[in-house]
Amino acid sequence: MRSRSRFSLPTLPLAARAGLGAWAAVSLLMAAPAAWSLGDAPATIPKSATGAGPGADHGAGGPGAAAPTPDLQAKILYNEGIDVLRRADNAAARADGADDARTLYSVALGKFQRAVRLDPKMHQAWNYLGYSHRKLGDYDASLEAYEQALALRPGYPEAIEYRAEAYLALKRFKDAEQAYLDLFGTNRAIADKLLDAMKGWIAAQHSAPAAGDTAGVSDLDKWVQERSQIAAQTAALTRAGTAASWR
Repeated sequence: MRSRSRFSLPTLPLAARAGLGAWAAVSLLMAAPAAWSLGDAPATIPKSATGAGPGADHGAGGPGAAAPTPDLQAKILYNEGIDVLRRADNAAARADGADDARTLYSVALGKFQRAVRLDPKMHQAWNYLGYSHRKLGDYDASLEAYEQALALRPGYPEAIEYRAEAYLALKRFKDAEQAYLDLFGTNRAIADKLLDAMKGWIAAQHSAPAAGDTAGVSDLDKWVQERSQIAAQTAALTRAGTAASWR
């Protein structure tokens, strides 16, 4: 499971902190899936999970409570979304977790949607909005979100890699290959993750072949094998590869 960075929230003055604490507590009670307190057990999501959040008229904090700024609300939502994605990915890895994963990805999607409305320049939230859409099978919306992340931060490696995985699902193999080549020259660690994702996708196609471009999948498989050999041969030229060669 990949690690994902979260925002460190600022230390606020006492009065503002009290208002924020009340707002955050209500937000969590209204929107957090039950699986947050149940480890990786199947999740039961309350109906309010996809509707509550910043801007909802539920009186968060009580009369006179100081509301957090839109920027801070967006960061809180982003952090919550990252937590839900972790649960969703864990559920997706279980043999019986498909329904729970889909429900959790939908909750995460709502978090990131509200985050980008509050802070349209948060490229990280756009990236995970694309991720959530992709996991739910909405590839057009996924690509649009990745493009927005890359417009805000050109060359953003995480968005390039995730977008390439959407390309795989759409069988846009040449676009996925080009994404790998771009990452290979700029961020080998993320390039390696994409190559692993390509291998996993190809293995899934071979185990459950579907009607369509089987020749294209075979060509991609050959390309991935060739690139794997090149990556192994050039690993010694990287700092990590050089260090590993001395151990």
